[in-house]
Amino acid sequence: MSSKASAKVEISNRLGMHARPAMLLAELAQQYRSSVTVRRLDQSNAVDAKSIMQLMMLAATTGTKLEVAADGPDASEAVNAIETLVQAGFQEA
Repeated sequence: MSSKASAKVEISNRLGMHARPAMLLAELAQQYRSSVTVRRLDQSNAVDAKSIMQLMMLAATTGTKLEVAADGPDASEAVNAIETLVQAGFQEA
């Protein structure tokens, strides 16, 4: 059974979503069977959350608002995990 989930998050860490946060997000998304996408709220195109390069192309600086969406058997879990990671500032000081 396929389900959908989404959440809006804001990048809060000082350096935005640079290579390390993009890697953390992609690695987390890859743990789920659902397809996971991320898009800037000020743009219409979403990118594959399982791709570090596509995430970096978002150019998500501090304060950028994003929508995380997932479609699949573990969609809610994937969105919740990514939302937690972003809200924690990607564990950056």
